[in-house]
Amino acid sequence: MNDPDPPPRILVSNDDGYMADGLQALVKAVEDLGEVWVAAPEAEQSASSHAISIHRPLRIREVRSRWFAVDGTPTDCSYIGINHLLKDRRPALMVAGINHGPNLADDVTYSGTVAAAMEASLLGVPAIAFSLVARRAFDFAPAARFARQLVTAALRQPLPAHLLVNVNIPGHGEPKGYAVTRLGKHSYGYEVIEKEDPRGRKYYWIGGNEYQHEDIPGSDCNAVLRDGLVSVTPLHLDLTAHDLAAEVARWTVEGFPRVEVGSVTSRTPS
Repeated sequence: MNDPDPPPRILVSNDDGYMADGLQALVKAVEDLGEVWVAAPEAEQSASSHAISIHRPLRIREVRSRWFAVDGTPTDCSYIGINHLLKDRRPALMVAGINHGPNLADDVTYSGTVAAAMEASLLGVPAIAFSLVARRAFDFAPAARFARQLVTAALRQPLPAHLLVNVNIPGHGEPKGYAVTRLGKHSYGYEVIEKEDPRGRKYYWIGGNEYQHEDIPGSDCNAVLRDGLVSVTPLHLDLTAHDLAAEVARWTVEGFPRVEVGSVTSRTPS
């Protein structure tokens, strides 16, 4: 008689730290869907983007069974989780979050939570990042319920190794549904506040609080902020600007011949 297949491994991380309420809610939501492992930052790493620690050693602390605090970035956590903690059997899925705040539009380039998912995707593990679009009074229950159902649906599929999905859940009440969206465009303002410390040295706070987003049909911003829907946005990490390739190819660089190495004006299947 053949042994039954082992339950799928699910790696969980975030950027708010291993004790964050959002992480606890996500783990609880998926804990019976597979063998759950946690590798999360020892301390908050919000807006750390895709930073990775290559100039210092990392320390890992086992908080409890299959739950580890890493004194590094969210990217470090994914790397350590996949290549060390779970090297004997890689996870079927990596989930990040639930982030304490939105990761809409341009936020994905700054977010440590999204970066943890990106790193997993780069390493060939399908990944989903979850964020709650709220600034205070975080109620993670509706987001956790949606996360559970989306993870359940994902685990039923033969997932592409480099799958990367960014999910934002409205922060107040039950969402009206969900939509598959594209990244939008938004801004928090561009304020730089100059101050002076007691020794007369100047210091600066960057980033503003004047939030506004563009009205882009099909965008994650519209879905969440206007329509009260969960946004589910597939991402990819090919940053090549294919639509600009022909323009750049017309430039003349004196003294250097341009060599054709293949077409970059259209995407090729991965």
